[in-house]
Amino acid sequence: MLFKSLPLAGAYKIDVEPFSDHRGSFARLFCVKELKEIGLEKSLRQINFSSTLKAGTIRGMHYQKPPHAEVKIVRCIKGKVFDVVVDLRFDSPTFLHWHGEILSRENMRGIYIPEGFAHGFQVLEPESELIYLHTADYSPGFEGAVRYDDPCIGIEWPLEVTDISERDLQHPLVDNDFEGIKL
Repeated sequence: MLFKSLPLAGAYKIDVEPFSDHRGSFARLFCVKELKEIGLEKSLRQINFSSTLKAGTIRGMHYQKPPHAEVKIVRCIKGKVFDVVVDLRFDSPTFLHWHGEILSRENMRGIYIPEGFAHGFQVLEPESELIYLHTADYSPGFEGAVRYDDPCIGIEWPLEVTDISERDLQHPLVDNDFEGIKL
């Protein structure tokens, strides 16, 4: 696996080095030893899957609050998405900054998302599928979110929004009183 630092402290783009021959291909998508080199100390607790039918759909921007904050590793295994992370760590030099990456089956890219980041994505191809590796159990009482269209964050989504859940539309906007996440 090849790790490239993103402009948000502690976040990484993960590329793979696939081996291909007449049978098909092989690539390592997860390696504890290699991930430890970029700071992953916790073990995986969950692996989740999502499927989104319609291009333009947005899911996000979700996170878990301490003490259930989590590291996520996200990969697109079918289709294509614009995957976005937002640094919500109050004491971070990149507080409220965002970064997006195209994840697809073809590029096999993943995103390493540290604790204290919100995550979401927009589907660029119909019937896109993602897998998420989490270092914490889902804890409903500790979930948080910010709005996908928050002007204080200013995410530039590549497509017109075609669908978003009612729940995601109700997430709060960041304001002057937003304290961020203190890890």
